[in-house]
Amino acid sequence: MNPKSDAFRKFGLGEDILAALAKKGFEEPSPIQEKTIPMLIEGKNDLIAQAQTGTGKTAAFGLPLIELLKPRAGHVQALVLAPTRELAIQVAEEINSLKGNRKLEIVPIYGGQAFSEQLRRLKRGVDIVVGTPGRVIDHINRRTLKVGGISHMILDEADEMLNMGFIEDVETILEATPKEKRVLMFSATMPDRIRHLAERFLVDYKMITVAKEHPTIALTDQIYFEVSERDKFEALCRIIDMEPDFYGLVFMRTRVETEAIGNRLINRGYSASFLHGDISQAQRLRILDSFRKKRVNILAATDVAARGIDIQDLTHVINYSLPQDPESYVHRIGRTGRAGKEGTAITFVTPSEYRKIGFIKRVARTEIRKEEIPSVKDIIQLKTRRIQNDIEEIIEKEAYKKYIPLADKLLGETDPWTVMASMLKLAFQDELDESNYNEIRKPAPERHGKARLFIAKGKADGMTVKEILNLIQSKIRMDSRQIRDIRIYNNFSFVNVPLAEAEKILTAFRKTRKNGKPPLVVKAKPERKL
Repeated sequence: MNPKSDAFRKFGLGEDILAALAKKGFEEPSPIQEKTIPMLIEGKNDLIAQAQTGTGKTAAFGLPLIELLKPRAGHVQALVLAPTRELAIQVAEEINSLKGNRKLEIVPIYGGQAFSEQLRRLKRGVDIVVGTPGRVIDHINRRTLKVGGISHMILDEADEMLNMGFIEDVETILEATPKEKRVLMFSATMPDRIRHLAERFLVDYKMITVAKEHPTIALTDQIYFEVSERDKFEALCRIIDMEPDFYGLVFMRTRVETEAIGNRLINRGYSASFLHGDISQAQRLRILDSFRKKRVNILAATDVAARGIDIQDLTHVINYSLPQDPESYVHRIGRTGRAGKEGTAITFVTPSEYRKIGFIKRVARTEIRKEEIPSVKDIIQLKTRRIQNDIEEIIEKEAYKKYIPLADKLLGETDPWTVMASMLKLAFQDELDESNYNEIRKPAPERHGKARLFIAKGKADGMTVKEILNLIQSKIRMDSRQIRDIRIYNNFSFVNVPLAEAEKILTAFRKTRKNGKPPLVVKAKPERKL
């Protein structure tokens, strides 16, 4: 019997699932898992769970699905809707990692991925589909996704789907599924439109509420740096060097990357180690003991390997690799700012991930501000001030007396300025050498990418290029030159804008919609191609 899985054994989960939980490092169910798992396994009611991001919702519904569904049933048994492709991918990966040896096929389907790949996987036979509303409707309409046999439907981040204008798509999908199914709805908030959706489609449902698990995030200063993949390691070294008492976790996505970055830090002279899922339990305990006692002050780790690490006085958590979803982000940065102490969470964002950090900010309901990576000049100046302060402290404490004979000898032969400069060179030439740092090139702004927006007005509504520019600029301040590729049709129009501005535009138009109608401006759906 594995002690790590005992807390989950009471739910009646199979041994293969308990083994998968133990391998992932799950030790205690979170509050939402404690309330939801037995209700889903034993009961028959529909369910609404109001819970914040970062509370373990995926396992809360994923574990019961794995336990209840029949392996190789020959048809889709469960459908999970998620608001974004990033979350759909993450949910599918998480359920896959929890299924143990169960012969269940879990597939994500989302816009932006080729239909041919999704068709191939769907034809092969799927038990659980995790998809974004638009792409799920596309497959239903094409009859490439048959939902007539599903027994469970899960709406993940229901309020976010409402905010993104997907609620009508969700209703369409619900209407296409059989009435004899269980519907599970997870939402951080409960606006009226979500309540109406529940009243219409859920039967004899129960509601549970779970308080947010990570109030300490308020004590965490959250920053992100935009940096190219090739420059991440250099940026990491600069951040470490800027903090005199750096003591932190550095998160990577894979075992290979974790080991590689850990070794690069060690080779560069840092007191570092690394932790991933393939490291033995005995070695893991030795590494954690060194880290807790601060014999090692930098620990590179994967999310799985970091489970159970409870260290109170971390100064930093660094997301070297962007977390897969907002829930992972909240779990990671919740390790700083504990016991009333402030901490710093730093996230590296490559240009291609610019949109994803916006999604994390929005769903996690947190503010992450952009900063510039410290320059080499800033680091050298900071180190110089530290050296000066250390010398002044030695003088103040008179901790220099045993070195006076050597000082007398040197000063008797050479002027004091030359002696002092020579001593500083001897002691600190490596630390103050600018050549230790490599150049970090600033990513070009245009590499952020573009977003195509759909405007529900066209020539029939009097739309012209000037009117479209006025419409957008009435909501946010932006240069008209950033609004490109304007296409005006009879009843609708399209424009291209930078991703950063697109987020602001979509937010502004969502705030002004009335009576639950779709916003006037939404993100355009990708062209449908087989």
